[in-house]
Amino acid sequence: MSASNNINITLKVWRQKNAQSKGQLESYDLKNVSTDSSFLEMLDQLNEELINEGKSPVTFDHDCREGICGACSLYINGRPHGPGNRVTTCQLHMRSFKDGETIYVEPWRAAAFPVIKDLMTDRSSFDRIQHAGGYVSVNTSGNTQDANALPIEKENADKAFDAATCIGCGACVAACKNASASLFVAAKVSQYALLPQGQVEAKDRVLNMVKQAQKEGFGPCSNTGACEVECPKGISLENIARMNREYLAASLSK
Repeated sequence: MSASNNINITLKVWRQKNAQSKGQLESYDLKNVSTDSSFLEMLDQLNEELINEGKSPVTFDHDCREGICGACSLYINGRPHGPGNRVTTCQLHMRSFKDGETIYVEPWRAAAFPVIKDLMTDRSSFDRIQHAGGYVSVNTSGNTQDANALPIEKENADKAFDAATCIGCGACVAACKNASASLFVAAKVSQYALLPQGQVEAKDRVLNMVKQAQKEGFGPCSNTGACEVECPKGISLENIARMNREYLAASLSK
């Protein structure tokens, strides 16, 4: 690879021992970074150099590196998942940055996402929200009903599928000035609310999931729409409106 395809950058990386420790930005100069490498591959390069120097590598979360799992949640230059639209951090490539650029890398900033170490945060609050109601009691094993035996309007099926593409990365929370999880909760509510299989627990689902989100310490919806803009899957604000309608109807029926 020619030198013209490599860049030199300065990284300002958040280093923090644990949730109780006081963190700070530390500076690293990284040379000969391929513009074809992903952002996570660049962090791998940094860690390799740190290890070779006998220093502690930067802790960051990752798994599939294909934009599916949502684990690679980083705040890059003031934006969740960095520059570009509808990409996760692992899908962000270094060609998005310029030679000599200074790049700030931080973890999600939300009380409900405490720092585990460095850039890794604890997002198990999302798991607890889903456990509160993100399931169906319909028997899906054994004598499963044929899907074609239950007609569903295409518009509803498409909207349910779109909502189900949420990967739970937490970019919506990171983008919201109130650290609200409304878009995440709404997506999980919508993917069931739009389908007949989800009607059995519909009322309890929305009440329990919203209650759990509040219990976890997420703030109220700010109504600014930043969550939709920064969502790597483009989850629509329409889902929040649907969640609010579901919540109101369920509350009145109790």
